[in-house]
Amino acid sequence: MQLFQLIGIAFVTAVTAILLKSTRPELSFAITVAGCIILLLFVLDIVKDSFSLFGELADSTGIDAALIKTLLKMVGIGYLVEFSAGILNDFGQNSLADKLIFAGKIIVLVLAVPILESVFNLITSLIRLI
Repeated sequence: MQLFQLIGIAFVTAVTAILLKSTRPELSFAITVAGCIILLLFVLDIVKDSFSLFGELADSTGIDAALIKTLLKMVGIGYLVEFSAGILNDFGQNSLADKLIFAGKIIVLVLAVPILESVFNLITSLIRLI
């Protein structure tokens, strides 16, 4: 049922923006951005309940909870950057969208360093066992 609400919000936003584009383009832009923010907040509200599953996964596997938190941050950054770049592309700001995607990739790379360090330490400890 929530999927239909998301689709409804998207269509109402799109139709409203299209109708206002010829008479009030600045208002059309604002409507589109507001609709995108509403969609994003709606999805975050849906997803927030499933985050406890990741904590349980960390507890049951013995994986450091900080690593799972970092992985979730990386995925979240990827989705937010892609979502935002899509909005920028819709408004003809392709160059800015490309720079945003590049910046997002750099941030994800920086966040990946502790995970790579953990994997390296695990491999080193396994080699010592041999």
